[in-house]
Amino acid sequence: MIGLLSMPTLGLAQNWSNLPNVGVENAFSNVTGWAFMLAVFFIIVGGYYWVTAGGDAAKIGVARNYLIYALIGVAVAFMARGLVAFVNTVLQ
Repeated sequence: MIGLLSMPTLGLAQNWSNLPNVGVENAFSNVTGWAFMLAVFFIIVGGYYWVTAGGDAAKIGVARNYLIYALIGVAVAFMARGLVAFVNTVLQ
């Protein structure tokens, strides 16, 4: 599954001749893509912990923290991507 999620990033990495011409927005897009994949992974892990908690409050708390922090990571990645796009638009 992780291999399937990383295919777009690996596809972008194959054209080495354009590497010096890659703008900040493209490089940052790669980084945020990895951040989104990592957040999806932690959402899945948090969901697994929640399902297997068996009613134990401590385990549910750990699972809730995984989910909350993963969603905060997604929000930060969205805001960072928007900020880079905004700055790029203003500078052009």
